[in-house]
Amino acid sequence: MTSTETDSTSPSKPCLPIVENFSRRAAVKAGFATLGAGAFVAAISPLRQAAKNTSAAEFMQTHYTELSPEQKADVIARLEAETKEKYGADVTIGDDRPIPGTKFVYAINLSVCNGNGKCVEACHKENNHDRDTNQSYIRVIEMPKGTMDMEQGSTTYTGVVPKDDKFYLPVQCQQCDEPPCVDVCPVKATWKEEDGIVVVDYNWCIGCRYCEAACPYHARRFNWKKPEVPAAEVNPDQSYLSNRIRPVGVVEKCTYCLHRTRRGKLPACLEACPTGARVFGNILDKDSNIRWILENKRVYILKEELGTKPAFFYYFD
Repeated sequence: MTSTETDSTSPSKPCLPIVENFSRRAAVKAGFATLGAGAFVAAISPLRQAAKNTSAAEFMQTHYTELSPEQKADVIARLEAETKEKYGADVTIGDDRPIPGTKFVYAINLSVCNGNGKCVEACHKENNHDRDTNQSYIRVIEMPKGTMDMEQGSTTYTGVVPKDDKFYLPVQCQQCDEPPCVDVCPVKATWKEEDGIVVVDYNWCIGCRYCEAACPYHARRFNWKKPEVPAAEVNPDQSYLSNRIRPVGVVEKCTYCLHRTRRGKLPACLEACPTGARVFGNILDKDSNIRWILENKRVYILKEELGTKPAFFYYFD
C-alpha cells in the first residue's frame, strides 16, 4: 500500500510518498502522487511501449523470491516459449542458485591488460545484448599513466593498443557489499545474493532507473528498445537472473555470468581475455588463486571513499 502524506497546514505542499511494501502497483501509484499524472506519464514514456508487449501472465507474476518451485517452472516455460516466438531460437533457461560457501570476487591485473576489448565482445555475445546498440556490461577506459582519475580517461579510444603513455582500466559491476543501487529500488526488484552477486528480477523491475542513477560505476544499462539478436546468435544457455534476453523498459547489469559461474565455469570475459589479466574465484577458498592475489598483491578498489565495498579489485605487478 502506498500513501501520500500531506501537511495539514500546507495542503499545497505534499510530502514524498511512502512505499510500505514493494508491489509494482504501489510504486506506480507513488509515481503519480509525486509527479502528477502528466509528468509521471512523460517520465515513464519509454515504458509505454513495453506495457503494450506485456502479457497478463507476466504482469501478474509474483516476485522471484516468492515464487514456488512449480510457479518458477511455469514462468521459465513461458519465457522459453516467448523467446522461441519472438527470436526464433530454442533456449534453455535455468534457475541457478548460489553455491553454499561461495563468495565470488574478481580482480584485474592492470599491468597486463592492453585494452584489446575482447572482454567487451565476449560479454556482448554471452549475455545476449542488443546487436544494434552493441551493448555490453564492460567499459574499458584508456587512462593516462600516473593517475586513477577516471575523468581523464576515454572509452572511445581508437588506434593500435597498447599506447606507451596509457594503461587500460576495465570497469563493470563491482558487486558491492554495500550496493547503493539496491538501496534505492522502490520495488525491491534488485538484491544481493549469498554468493555476493547483485541480481535483478527483470519481470519485476518497473524501469524507474533509480538504480542506474545511484550506481557510482555506471554499471547498469537501461533497455530503451526491444533487444535485437538474430536467432543464430542467441546464446541458448540462459538463466532467469542473468543472460536471458531482457525485455524493453528494464534496467540490466553484469551478474559475473552466474549462468556459468554457478555451474563451475569461468565468466565469459575472463575466458576471452588473451593476456591473462583477469582472475576470478571464490574468496572463501583458501587455496584459490584469487585468495592468493588478495593476500599477496597490493590491490585497489574504485571510489573507496564512497564505502560501497566492491568485490572487484585491481592490481599492478
